[in-house]
Amino acid sequence: MQVTEVASEGLKRAYSVVVPASEIAATRDRRLAALAKDLRLPGFRPGKVPASVVQKRYGQAVLGEVLEQSVNDATRQVVTDRGLRTAQQPKIEVVNFADGADLEFKVDLEVMPEIPMPDFSAVRLERLKAVPGDEALNKALETLAERNRTLEDVAPGRYAEPGEVVVADFVGRIDGEAFEGGSAQDVNIEVGGPGFIPGFTDQIAGMYIGDTRTITATFPEDYGAKELAGKTAEFELTVKAIKYKVLPAIDDALAQKLGFEDLEKIKDLLREQMQREYDQLSRMKVKRALLDQLADQAGFPVPEGLVQAEFDQIWQRVEADRKAGNLDEDDQGKDEETLKAEYRGIAERRIRLGLLLSEIGRTNNIQVGSEEMARAMRQEASRYPGQEQAVLDFFRKNPQAADGLRAPLFEEKVVDFMLELAQVTDREVTPEELAAPPADAARA
Repeated sequence: MQVTEVASEGLKRAYSVVVPASEIAATRDRRLAALAKDLRLPGFRPGKVPASVVQKRYGQAVLGEVLEQSVNDATRQVVTDRGLRTAQQPKIEVVNFADGADLEFKVDLEVMPEIPMPDFSAVRLERLKAVPGDEALNKALETLAERNRTLEDVAPGRYAEPGEVVVADFVGRIDGEAFEGGSAQDVNIEVGGPGFIPGFTDQIAGMYIGDTRTITATFPEDYGAKELAGKTAEFELTVKAIKYKVLPAIDDALAQKLGFEDLEKIKDLLREQMQREYDQLSRMKVKRALLDQLADQAGFPVPEGLVQAEFDQIWQRVEADRKAGNLDEDDQGKDEETLKAEYRGIAERRIRLGLLLSEIGRTNNIQVGSEEMARAMRQEASRYPGQEQAVLDFFRKNPQAADGLRAPLFEEKVVDFMLELAQVTDREVTPEELAAPPADAARA
């Protein structure tokens, strides 16, 4: 085999490869001879089919297999002999594969860049910490009581007031025509409460039982159903009952109704849930700050093929959002050239960070164990009640799908490793400060 490097620029490499015709012919003949040993054809004894007949019947098919295998084997040898770490599958262009001639093809590939290890001890981070206060706990208890409310009929002759609930039928029409999803019967509607169209529920105030009123409301421009977005509809609404909310007392009786020993047990559970949410948010913020610092320090080149593939995925979503009228507010008004330049920068940042995290994990022998994978699979399967075993079987039979669970686990372990080495200072903040978006929040 003759290999000639024809291009070497940045991370890109190109090689011209020639496999002698004699080698191709020898491999083909060995394949045909092996095939003939077990071949059964009418008029011939098993294993006694003449070579000329085998060649005539199967020569071209076997040659095709030999050529394909020769290309694959030669490509692997090119990569192995030169100690190359390829970023993607090499691209192959066959130049000549005529019968009896040398096999000639070209290999184009991109190699992985040299990735210097960051000095983690020089990374300085602030980790925000918050604990649930009495105000947050009381709000959570009030929400719990609201979920366990009961509804009682108001006194006869009373009209509906804000905060009360009416039981109503309504039919919605646009330009006089009823539309799908615009009608309902015996539906509970909170007067002045959140409705599926702004201003809809406000217009119910003052209605009595048996009243019918035409309510006019306009669907938001970003409404989920495109055929209704921005359109004005008229709803003929009839009130059938008016009820007021009765909230249970927040006490031991409520706790026992919900299956707890007493109110303190519920408070403990709510505190734990809120603390987990705060800790997750804290983790997300310090991780983001860590990755931002690494991205600022990392200046190594990235394979263009990986960037292009990432950009294509991002741009496909942007195009879909634009067609659906859901383009990000920051992107509205920007021309396509500007948007593409910004999102290509995001794609490059993601690839660079991904390569850096992968190299940090590889260098420090960070791996996702089998028990961690099993736990992740079980957790994913639990999202599909009644189909858990089918989901687990799917992951076991499809390693690529399982890799989709492995990647985020690996990333979190690498982040843990880096945080252990970085200079991290904890600062106590309020839950509101913890939840506030960073002033320099950027898409990534």
